[in-house]
Amino acid sequence: MSKTTDIRLVDAAGRTERFGYRTPMKFGGRVVTDAVLFHVTVDVETRDGRRGQGFGSMPLGNTWGWPSKILTNEETLAAMSQLGDRLVREAVQCTEVGHPLEITRVLAAGHAAQADAVTAELGLEESMPCLARLVAASPLEAAIHDAYGKALGQNSYNLLSSDFANADLSTYLNQEFSGEYLDSYTLRSPKPSMPLYHLVGALDPLTEADVAARVDDGLPETLPQWIAADGLTHLKIKLNGDDIDWDVDRVVSVERVAAEAQRRRRCDAWYYSADFNERCENVAYVLEFLAKVGERAPAALERLQYIEQPTHRDLQANPENRMHEAAKRKPVVIDESLVDFESLLLARELGYSGVALKACKGQTEALLMGAAAQKYGMFLCVQDLTCPGASFLHSASLAARVPTVAAIEGNARQYFPAANQAWSERFPTMFQITDGTVGTAVLDGAGLGF
Repeated sequence: MSKTTDIRLVDAAGRTERFGYRTPMKFGGRVVTDAVLFHVTVDVETRDGRRGQGFGSMPLGNTWGWPSKILTNEETLAAMSQLGDRLVREAVQCTEVGHPLEITRVLAAGHAAQADAVTAELGLEESMPCLARLVAASPLEAAIHDAYGKALGQNSYNLLSSDFANADLSTYLNQEFSGEYLDSYTLRSPKPSMPLYHLVGALDPLTEADVAARVDDGLPETLPQWIAADGLTHLKIKLNGDDIDWDVDRVVSVERVAAEAQRRRRCDAWYYSADFNERCENVAYVLEFLAKVGERAPAALERLQYIEQPTHRDLQANPENRMHEAAKRKPVVIDESLVDFESLLLARELGYSGVALKACKGQTEALLMGAAAQKYGMFLCVQDLTCPGASFLHSASLAARVPTVAAIEGNARQYFPAANQAWSERFPTMFQITDGTVGTAVLDGAGLGF
């Protein structure tokens, strides 16, 4: 059934912007030194003539979304950028009229073919993976949801009920969700504030003795300095996944340094998450890691809230990587593998007990996976893709509207804060951190909230 609030796409445009990192970041065995942001604006019109313009932005994140062993970083970045441009051009030709959930699903059906056309044009010897396609399409998808809310003068998270959506969740998930809509799995107002997860990268100095070359730009350079400056209580620790001694030593060292810094602040409660970036060979590595951390630093193990995807992202090709035993000890969340509902169901079969939502996989997909995770009683967190500015606000608005998400990751302020400058004065509670939290109450405007 159609509604007067249904929209059609009128126009769309995209552009890119590059920023260098203030310090390099290492993850998944690769070092990243800069980022290309893809910005998209979309104009929409409702059936009854109301118009709105939406904005979406996201780092293209090719190192994470397409870690190719065949192609160079420059080749994968160029392909994702070209795909993003192509999807924006094609979107203007879309004749679908409906809710953003419907329009983005129609557009998503063509992503694989469009990506194949791009790789053929560039003469690449490898197909673009689904995760890379999702990242390239995510700014367009965000702009559509944002424009919808702008056209109706309401927050997009309050436009997910049967009063606005034309189909229930069984259309997008399965019959377990028959008669349900996303308003049952989202909040009508954002959480007032949320703890911020700070990244402790594999190359990041913990103490002054670890500083090889000072940046001297006025920002903290060691972990104690960051803890003191931002009042941090949540630390995400990047690990190697293929060197058990280094990984355990890293957590023990973070605990020692953090404990002293927190003691000086008179803070007695803080938390960790561990991110192996899918480099562990098997679950036995994770179990050994947990056991050894427990032996050497039991307080650190106690503080560990969850573990991000420890083994290979291709679940179907690696069915032996079952997480049941690890998940008995700590929540194990699916991240790189989560690209659709089917992958979530497979992850559950393989023992994953949590889900990492990411705005870079698309607003529609994030909302649907958030609903499914809640339905199945899974642990939920929201991670970013080193998202600055609008992309961080988008990620935070998602976290602030999903009831069971307890914290938000945001590390662009560490690695390329220049990309935050245009937004910091408008949203100081989101970018000027003093008590370890972000003030998400401000994300209550029309559209995606900012």
